[in-house]
Amino acid sequence: MRHLMSPLDFSVEELEKLMNLAGDIEANPEKYAHVCAGKKLATLFYEPSTRTRLSHEAAMLNLGGSVLGFSSADSSSAAKGESVADTIRTISCYADICAMRHPKEGAALVASTHSGIPVINAGDGGHQHPTQTLTDMLTIRSLKGRLDNMTIGLCGDLKFGRTVHSLIHALVRYPNVRFVLISPEELKIPSYIRTDVLDRQNIEYEEVVRLEDALPKLDILYMTRVQKERFFNEEDYVRMKDFYILDSKKMELASDDMYVLHPLPRVNEIAVEVDKDPRAAYFKQAQYGVYIRMALIMTLLNIEA
Repeated sequence: MRHLMSPLDFSVEELEKLMNLAGDIEANPEKYAHVCAGKKLATLFYEPSTRTRLSHEAAMLNLGGSVLGFSSADSSSAAKGESVADTIRTISCYADICAMRHPKEGAALVASTHSGIPVINAGDGGHQHPTQTLTDMLTIRSLKGRLDNMTIGLCGDLKFGRTVHSLIHALVRYPNVRFVLISPEELKIPSYIRTDVLDRQNIEYEEVVRLEDALPKLDILYMTRVQKERFFNEEDYVRMKDFYILDSKKMELASDDMYVLHPLPRVNEIAVEVDKDPRAAYFKQAQYGVYIRMALIMTLLNIEA
């Protein structure tokens, strides 16, 4: 039995196979419409979510399976004090696979050690968000035709942004990937990622404050929102939330084949006017999230079409 806790749980070769399967699912959806008939996915979401929860559910429904679960800790026995370990033991009696989001780092890992079914980490605190990373990688590969030899700008909340941390971990395994880390001083990438991942593996990167300085260099711009729920006080959040706003004027600085990604939800860091730009790929990215999660569910359940 296999779980997905981190994007590093799959080798580069396995990721290639997973993305190829997702590509075939996109091209031939009818071929996969019933492969999970009789299988059940449990979504255990202790934190609010729209895309991650619903895309997992859509993925299982598209495969012919069914879904059950809860969308907040308040609507589960966690409100009565039940532990993650006991919850997953119980859910293992009801479902064949589960996706879990939890505000505490490592909660999904704890669940996996007590589970009788495969566990997908759907986000744990500010730590990892591997299915978003798989989505991001599939999107980049589909748009650019490769995952190597490119410069990726990561902009916004690089301190608390688990999507950014997971993406860096995953992409450093590909040749000639360079990063431009765009953030204010207060939201810089954590030192453990700078030291243990980028420096240790001799990955080329630079840290800048101004988005305008980075845009002409980029193949991909990955925007993130400043996450209100990660701040300890309202003042700091209000001060940082409008630090970066990507608009049409700034997009003029970018190349014609630079694409903009965003894990969503967007607050105001990308102006609505940018949505009309053919380089805006964030809603396409949300669609790719369903295909890659369909491929992941099939892979973890050892199901072939």
